[in-house]
Amino acid sequence: MNLIFRLIAVTVMAVVAAMRGRRIGFLDAASLRFRVWPTDLDVNLHMTNARYFSLMDLGRTDLMVRVGLGRAILRNRWQPVLGAANIRFRRSLKPFQSFTLVSRVLCWDDKYIFIEHRMETASGTAALAVVQGAFVARGRVVPPSEVLAAVGAACDSPPMPDSVAAWRGKPLTAVA
Repeated sequence: MNLIFRLIAVTVMAVVAAMRGRRIGFLDAASLRFRVWPTDLDVNLHMTNARYFSLMDLGRTDLMVRVGLGRAILRNRWQPVLGAANIRFRRSLKPFQSFTLVSRVLCWDDKYIFIEHRMETASGTAALAVVQGAFVARGRVVPPSEVLAAVGAACDSPPMPDSVAAWRGKPLTAVA
């Protein structure tokens, strides 16, 4: 529940920016500034791992609204979902430390859109994640080509990084 205020703030700022003509292109990066609050901490007094993913949800919300997908999502009843996530933690985020979350579309295939999230501090990258996402509606996955058409973007996917190609779509195996 403590993220509800951040969600409201991010959504309002993104909608206002889009209405004022400050939309961004489908492949442009969107940045959000945050601070680590006491409710973000774990027992080690740094930002808990789960909070990274929660804030990345906010980054994707901001990105979707700012590229112009808000109306298409509502009109078509698209639901954004994740199929996979890969994260690397590099530096801890300490109490009250400020950081910037940079979110951008990396590439896409015929089913999924791959988004990169970077959490940056004054001393460098704190975390780097790539998520595999899609939009679903009425029991089907919305092809990325349809998503791009909804925002008037007519471009091919940038090349898929080898690191993304290596883990996408691979089934997990149970550890005995």
